[in-house]
Amino acid sequence: MHSNVFDRYRQAESFVHRLDPRLKVVLTALFILSNLLLPDGAWWGFAASFVLLMAGSLLAQLSPWLVLRRSFIAVPFALAAVTTTFATPGPPALVLHFGDMVLSLTRPGLVRFLSIVIRSLLSVQMAILLTSTTSFPDLIHALRHLRLPSTLVAIISFMYRYLFLLSDEAMRLLRARAARSARLPSARAGGSVGWRARVAGNMAGQLFVRSFERSDRVYNAMLARGYDGHLYTLNPHAMKGRDWMTLALFLLILLALQTLSRLV
Repeated sequence: MHSNVFDRYRQAESFVHRLDPRLKVVLTALFILSNLLLPDGAWWGFAASFVLLMAGSLLAQLSPWLVLRRSFIAVPFALAAVTTTFATPGPPALVLHFGDMVLSLTRPGLVRFLSIVIRSLLSVQMAILLTSTTSFPDLIHALRHLRLPSTLVAIISFMYRYLFLLSDEAMRLLRARAARSARLPSARAGGSVGWRARVAGNMAGQLFVRSFERSDRVYNAMLARGYDGHLYTLNPHAMKGRDWMTLALFLLILLALQTLSRLV
């Protein structure tokens, strides 16, 4: 498996890449919080947030279309809020009849639903910008410097590191299944649905057992090498003048965005 299957970091020498990782994590959290605080239907505020995101993407030498395309993964989860279009009281915009049942889609509910979808896309886009401009070790150490619980940071770090190993293990199991599933050229691979389900269950069980055994070996090896629960880095994280200026400018932009969204 290629090493960039999960790693979305893109190496570059841009202004955003050179910012302190702690600052980028804080700016991401502030941006998401700002979008959550925007009133429903604050279309100009959402548009200004999107423009701010695209400007950040250009500063980071990333394609805005790349950031936008990757954010579409959040759409299925945001669609779960479609019930707000019927549950929010207000004047009806559309009435649907299903036999004896009548569903009324209200205008305030539609505005709230669209606002939720837009907030989700903007938040995911900001997270994509963060992970595309910050290497994973720097991101982990930034979380540690920001005083997140060390256990949580360690779990995130190990989960990321061993996703690649688990994926390789799953690929080996799939290759082994294909090598043992002889078939005619015109026949469908894998046999019946029951056979495929049984084999998939066995593969999942084998993957769990192998992962559990590997985790035990890795943990013992780490203890033998002096692991004490702390993660260390060779990169010195120090806030510079451009970091403080960026933080101040970003806070002013978000404050102006919140103020104008309530006045327009």
